Amino acid sequence: MPQTDAEAIERSLEDGAAFGLVFERHFRRVWRYAAARAGPDVADEVAAQTFEVAFDRRATYRREYDNALPWLLGIATNLLRRERRREGARLRAVARLDPGRPTPGLDEELSWTIEVGARAAVAKAFAGLPRRDREVLALLAWGELTYEEAALALGVAVGTVRSRAHRARARTRELLDAHAATTGEDR
Repeated sequence: MPQTDAEAIERSLEDGAAFGLVFERHFRRVWRYAAARAGPDVADEVAAQTFEVAFDRRATYRREYDNALPWLLGIATNLLRRERRREGARLRAVARLDPGRPTPGLDEELSWTIEVGARAAVAKAFAGLPRRDREVLALLAWGELTYEEAALALGVAVGTVRSRAHRARARTRELLDAHAATTGEDR
């Protein structure tokens, strides 16, 4: 039985069923990442498409990487670019939420612990970031990747990920500070 994702992918070239191990190991994380970015109703489709694309492209997988999660989240990120308009609309909707009303299903599934009012401010700030910066923060926070893994997922240098993350965090802080100043809320 393959021990690493790279071994499972290699084996799947001869026996497609071996790819099931990669699916079992990472489907939930890919789904959670997609749900955080585009909502649970889109996550099923994006996660399924991610594994379909990965299976079709498994011969091109770089086997020096034992863990396929960054590769899978890179595929998911590309698929989510199509959902960018929906993501923006969803973030704007969360930003307009009544602070006293919960988000049905989403809070439990994503295990969010931020108060709704604070989450709305974060969503508004996140929606205000350029796409590239949002993608980096999403991979680091929701995808739980390291800088190196995020760089691999996006096909960019680690320094690029670090600079985008730094810029995005600084801009998010600015937006949250501005929100706190206008509402009197702590961030």
